[in-house]
Amino acid sequence: MNTVVSRDGTRIAFDRTGSGPALILVDGALCYRASGPAGPLAAALADRFTVYTYDRRGRGDSGDTPPYDVAREIEDLDALIHEAGGSACVFGQSSGAALALEAAARHGGSRIGDCGKITRLALYEAPFIVDDTRTPLPDDFLARLNVLVAMNRRGDAVKLFLSLVGVPSIFIALMPLMPAWRKLKAVAHTLPYDITIVGPHQRGRPLSRTEWAGVDVPTLVIDGGKSPVWMRNATRALADAGPGAAHRTLPGQMHMLKPAAVRPALNEFFGRA
Repeated sequence: MNTVVSRDGTRIAFDRTGSGPALILVDGALCYRASGPAGPLAAALADRFTVYTYDRRGRGDSGDTPPYDVAREIEDLDALIHEAGGSACVFGQSSGAALALEAAARHGGSRIGDCGKITRLALYEAPFIVDDTRTPLPDDFLARLNVLVAMNRRGDAVKLFLSLVGVPSIFIALMPLMPAWRKLKAVAHTLPYDITIVGPHQRGRPLSRTEWAGVDVPTLVIDGGKSPVWMRNATRALADAGPGAAHRTLPGQMHMLKPAAVRPALNEFFGRA
């Protein structure tokens, strides 16, 4: 395990594997190095890239410094890019895609901080809600989640989140019996972080065509052919809203992306760096 120090002094844990151009993977909700798709995906890409996986703040071996602010997570990514040599390709999944996009947009395109530069950006299914094909995020959802976290009711926080993203109730009821439950509860306190990132774009309103105007790097927006209609609509809308962004659908894939399915697309796109 390696660490970098973010601007506010928070230590961020990361792993590095492979050789070639730097590529940083940004996890979605409830995922970190020891739990989620980043590890297997890093292994699949390591023959072409130097792949960085990291624990977003509050998760795994990374620290956390309150109060939470999306800007701090952007600084964490900037610290990793600096560690990688000052520039890197970035691939984000789910809320990690929203975070990576926010990083590229907030600081005027490719440069996200004092030294970090994103050279290419790939995004898989940022969970935005842009029309009436899905119920918008309830107005009180973040507040309810914060109450559960404050009461240390981590299991209930995970269940509330899983119900929001459409996991069947029978499966949610069985989750505490599964080995992964302990890992999910361990990072339940970071769920409000993800909702803070994606919540403004889960209101059922169209995306602004000017919001991402500052993202001036080649961008690939990807969805799965078997993902829900609302998520595929959001992915296409994001591609349309991003200046010069390309859209690609992976046949047979859903929101839980398989590394073997996305590897060819990422090799092709990032290989142009």
